[in-house]
Amino acid sequence: KVERFHRTLTDAWAFGRFYSSEAARRKALPAWLHHYNHHRPHTATGGKPPIIRLTNVPGQYT
Repeated sequence: KVERFHRTLTDAWAFGRFYSSEAARRKALPAWLHHYNHHRPHTATGGKPPIIRLTNVPGQYT
């Protein structure tokens, strides 16, 4: 899973678009990670984003 994530990270974030600088690339990372974890469908979770598998989110339980 780690190797697959690294490949997706490389293909979709690092080299998936043109960045004018390394600083711009780094600035885009948090938004890409949010999209990857909260919005992008994954086959391992039945087409849902990985966040649905997270069970220890602070404030989730009352």
